[in-house]
Amino acid sequence: MIILRRTDSDDPDFKALVQLLDRDLAERDGADHGFYAQFNKIDKIRQAVVCYENGLPVGCGAIKAFDDQAMEVKRMYVAPNGRKKGIATRVLSELETWAHELGYAQCVLETGKRQPEAIALYEKNGYARTENYGQYAGVENSVCFAKMLGG
Repeated sequence: MIILRRTDSDDPDFKALVQLLDRDLAERDGADHGFYAQFNKIDKIRQAVVCYENGLPVGCGAIKAFDDQAMEVKRMYVAPNGRKKGIATRVLSELETWAHELGYAQCVLETGKRQPEAIALYEKNGYARTENYGQYAGVENSVCFAKMLGG
């Protein structure tokens, strides 16, 4: 049984999943990991989702205000034992619903070229590539996406 729970960055299950995500990204990003890590602090995130499968936390994601119109999707992760089950799509959909409920018209996000599964997830769920924004402008490994909500 799969259950999604809205929470925040103080949630111990969210924190534990983010630690697994950070380990995975450190391996994939190598020397670039320190650059990305500075933009992925979770202490101020008020909208996070944790996905449970049979009572165990297997996936997470979060959103935070990017500007007046958009929320930024952050900290998306599914543990290896939860993959290939549609969990990432369910978490992403819940985050989009929450952002729309909060009055935002769009979600934006950044992922890395070394995360082909993430790129495929976002493209499958209607995200379009955009120019790299903010701190990711000019960063070769970054890929940015955006999606209008409520359409």
